[in-house]
Amino acid sequence: MTSKILIVVFLIAIVWNLGAGLYYMMTDKGGTDRTVKALTRRIGISVLLIVLIMIGMLTGYIQPHGL
Repeated sequence: MTSKILIVVFLIAIVWNLGAGLYYMMTDKGGTDRTVKALTRRIGISVLLIVLIMIGMLTGYIQPHGL
């Protein structure tokens, strides 16, 4: 159960940073680098989530299932 909650928290953070990047892009008009920082954080969080899921599957903490 905690793995599912952790994944959802990561996904919310990814969507939040994507929205922040869009907001900064529309309001700053290229004046600052806040858009780049928000999108870089989003990529970092996405990579971290993928790595954590892979580690969880390799250690047996997350059990993949077929549909």
